[in-house]
Amino acid sequence: MRPVLSQDINAAARALMPVPPEARRVLIRRMLAEADAADAFRRTHRKAHATWGDGTLMAAALARPVARETPLSGDYLECQYLVLEALLKWRNPNAGAGAEPHDPEPPVHHPEKN
Repeated sequence: MRPVLSQDINAAARALMPVPPEARRVLIRRMLAEADAADAFRRTHRKAHATWGDGTLMAAALARPVARETPLSGDYLECQYLVLEALLKWRNPNAGAGAEPHDPEPPVHHPEKN
């Protein structure tokens, strides 16, 4: 996955907002996996993946419906928290051990798209 910037966090949080709260942790892990797969595709094929984009978290997030930008709300802040928590675990799988039961990783298919 390409380096994460503040706009990536914003886009990922907005992609989580339309999703039921109980499904958000699975979705953010899926978006991280998609961004990582898209980055590998970009490096190999020297072009963006047709579905998941250029390997940024923002591109993976914007490949799905996202909530409109709104003033800070409790739900938006909760979604940002989930994104940051997932990023910390992505970068360091031992971070936050014991905080939540570990959900199984969602499968990510790597279709070869042009």
